[in-house]
Amino acid sequence: MNRFFDLHKGEEDKRIVLENVRTSISFTGSNLWILMAAVFIASIGLNVNSTAVIIGAMLISPLMGPIVGAGFSLGIFDFHLLRKSLKNLLIATVASLLVSTIYFFLSPFKEAQSELLARTSPNIYDVLIAFFGGLVGVIAITRVEKGNPIPGVAIATALMPPLCTAGYGLATGNFKFFFGALFLYTINCVFIGIATFFIVKYLKYPPVNFVNKKEEKKVQNIVTIVSVLILIPSVYFAYSLYQEQKFRQEVNEFIENEIVDKGNTLIYKKINFLSNPKKIELALLSKKLTEQEISVLNDKLSYYGIDNTSVIFKHNDDENINLLRDDILNEVSKSDEKDKKILELEQEISKNSFDDLQLLKESKILIPKLNSITISNNNFAQGDSLVAKTILVYKSSEALTNEEEVKLKDWAQQRLNKKNVEIFK
Repeated sequence: MNRFFDLHKGEEDKRIVLENVRTSISFTGSNLWILMAAVFIASIGLNVNSTAVIIGAMLISPLMGPIVGAGFSLGIFDFHLLRKSLKNLLIATVASLLVSTIYFFLSPFKEAQSELLARTSPNIYDVLIAFFGGLVGVIAITRVEKGNPIPGVAIATALMPPLCTAGYGLATGNFKFFFGALFLYTINCVFIGIATFFIVKYLKYPPVNFVNKKEEKKVQNIVTIVSVLILIPSVYFAYSLYQEQKFRQEVNEFIENEIVDKGNTLIYKKINFLSNPKKIELALLSKKLTEQEISVLNDKLSYYGIDNTSVIFKHNDDENINLLRDDILNEVSKSDEKDKKILELEQEISKNSFDDLQLLKESKILIPKLNSITISNNNFAQGDSLVAKTILVYKSSEALTNEEEVKLKDWAQQRLNKKNVEIFK
């Protein structure tokens, strides 16, 4: 069974892997140019809300290099490599922020699109994606045959878009976006590094040898302390994000079961996880709950496992809620007006259309030589006004006599209850 999970099979020579890691760390020359180009492309993708363009930027971005280098350095107790990795990661981060900030500052389009908004609120799934994406990436790096995982890891771990989103936050003065996106970027960096550290240890990469054993011990202690300092807050972040995600799921279940399913229309929802006690602010379209009803809902929170939380309802005396309510009612009214107009048009079309097949059957009884007829209502300009006429166009196996055409016209006027019917062949 162990052979199925043996990572040593197909493993590249450790010295070659380490050399490749060291060369991919530096952000000078071509690497820096490629990074700035990738930032520019990702910023455009976020600006125009194009997923394909953002993916393209992720594929060419060299940001993984120093992060993997930091993970390797922790695993082999190489303090020099760690300093070099962190220095280059800082250079790459600052350069990316600078380029994206300049782009969004100069861009005439400042509206936050969905692709941009998705990078401002990290959750527990981002931690899992970063960690397992990092695992796949490092495993691929240590293989003789690199295969297809590397591009997939670049897309999955998504290092570039959060950095560009942070640049957007700086350019627009939206520091909530800036810190949210930077937090997501930090999560990705840290957990890719941790995943790298675990794989390096699992594959038993040899630690750096020092001539001076005392110096070796000192470096090992420093790297161990750094590793612990990274791991402790990372575990805390992961746990906090998990708790927030769980809380939001419980709150959404509570709202769905106790409010929406009871026939109420929810027009406003705000969940404040960081306050003490935590708050759930809601507003309904028309119904105003009594103090007793609100108290009952607060009591039901514990049933859903929601503790230290209060439900607050914003009523119609709140100006913002009134505006939101009016907007919704206006949209409903507009929708009703559209439906009414569509119905009127359908009725008008039905007035101007005829069942040609049925009329042909009836007219053939009168004139058997008819092969087809089509009838329509049309408006014709006559002087300064429009005159409505009903046009009947027919085809027949033999030419109709004048008497037959008169008979067909008289029949059509009586059958259709139209006074002004014109006959054409």
